[in-house]
Amino acid sequence: MRECILFRMRAWVGVTDGDWYRYLSERNATEVNFWQPSGGREFRAIERGAPFLFKSHYHDGNKIVGGGFFSGWAALPMSRAWEFFGHENGCTSINEMRARITKYNRTADPDPEIGCIMLYDVLFFRSTAQPEAPPDWSRNIVQGKGYDLATASGSYVEHVFAALLAEHSQMPPDGAGHRFVDGPVFGKPTLRPVRVGQNAFKALVQEAYGRRCAVTGTKIVPVLEAAHIRPVTNAGENRVDNGLLLRSDVHKLFDDGYLGIHPSTKVLMVSPRLRLEYGNGEEFYAKAQARQAVTIPQRLVDQPNSEFLEWHADEVFLAS
Repeated sequence: MRECILFRMRAWVGVTDGDWYRYLSERNATEVNFWQPSGGREFRAIERGAPFLFKSHYHDGNKIVGGGFFSGWAALPMSRAWEFFGHENGCTSINEMRARITKYNRTADPDPEIGCIMLYDVLFFRSTAQPEAPPDWSRNIVQGKGYDLATASGSYVEHVFAALLAEHSQMPPDGAGHRFVDGPVFGKPTLRPVRVGQNAFKALVQEAYGRRCAVTGTKIVPVLEAAHIRPVTNAGENRVDNGLLLRSDVHKLFDDGYLGIHPSTKVLMVSPRLRLEYGNGEEFYAKAQARQAVTIPQRLVDQPNSEFLEWHADEVFLAS
């Protein structure tokens, strides 16, 4: 049996632009940005890992055209959204994306802030197999609607999502990260952090840390990078609690083992080899000596996982 994500029993059906979903369907995109023309209010209708379906406009068929799993939401300047997702924003270029945003919110800002609903393991129905919109769908719904999967209307949404997974059942198994199952599609609630898409990982870590380096406090966004505590190439995952937002040079020193973070106290650890090999690093030694904890996210579920930090301390950090 393939891996199943458990979450609170809710799903979302969002109204999508026809050009957006057709472009992504033709690209066989699996991680996408379902962007909102303005930053707006944080999208909290469903939990991370919950299903998110795409519904076309009435003039475009009023069909369910595809769906995926919710990675998270962030408000980002359009340029950053393009940097993270590129063509997976559903546009051929950043200029086309800017034109579409301007069409909807009529802003004169050349780099407006937009809301980014990030999705992973995205799939699309064949045009001949697209199901009808939920029976209770109303014409006055502009953005989308949430469904409790324990209700009658929610059971239709669950059935449609199961059909989408079934249509793509021959795609790669859990080694590729797809959330397909042989039995029931959904389960009981959990607070366990879930895997997110690779591009969403970068955006969500940036937002979780308030766009500041966890070690230095630097707020110059272009030099900040989302670092994995345990690399994906070494059994790590794209999970926010497996991430740290670090200045690019700090990221390199962390990956090379010259820096670490104590699993319990979250205090910066600096290897003696940094001074021995390079005769430098006083900025970091001073922080370690002061024993001040590094900055961590406010949300408990986003804070660096102690098991991952312990792995890094044991396997990567150059203790002597």
